[in-house]
Amino acid sequence: MNIEQARFNMIEQQIRPWEVLDQDVLNLLAIVKRENFVPAAYRNIAFADLEIPLPGGERMLAPRVEARILQELALHKGETVLEIGTGSGYMAALLAHRGRSVTSIEISPELADFAKQNLTANGVTNVDVITGDGALGWDQGAPYDVICVSGGLPVMPQQFLEQLKIGGRIAAFVGAAPVMKAQIITRVDEKQFRVSDVFETLVAPLKNAVHPSQFKF
Repeated sequence: MNIEQARFNMIEQQIRPWEVLDQDVLNLLAIVKRENFVPAAYRNIAFADLEIPLPGGERMLAPRVEARILQELALHKGETVLEIGTGSGYMAALLAHRGRSVTSIEISPELADFAKQNLTANGVTNVDVITGDGALGWDQGAPYDVICVSGGLPVMPQQFLEQLKIGGRIAAFVGAAPVMKAQIITRVDEKQFRVSDVFETLVAPLKNAVHPSQFKF
């Protein structure tokens, strides 16, 4: 397999048609080697338009989804990032190249170890992978400039909103099957938030994600 041709095809045939036109993002997809973050058994489909299986029944997001989220977050070099759901470490590596530092929370010890190995092997030094439950965000280090939630949220917990700086952005997949919304939520001031629906998708929920109350009175 010609790796560079496959990478070029991923960018030009999957990602660019999905309205990812920020050249910095497209360049970054060529710099951060996605195949190095994929389990060895799936390396030959590292650039395919699908969710690649990870240890413990988890999955990597499809490349076009990762790229679009990265573009919509519009990170700056000095910004601090909280990522919920480290997975293979690939999204953390992308975020780390654009921001100052990334705190990435992974509930699975096996996946946290996998991500740490991948990040170290690829020379990414500004990501701190922590084994823990980030379903309600992560207080330590808050407030953050950017929060990127890599799993689904049936509802947006208040804790995430409170852990965001004014002017900060959250990327999250909100709702439930059959259709969820990828949203960018911007904190306008102490009490106001602006919600932008970017695209529709379906993503597996975070473990221990908060669900809306089953009962309405």
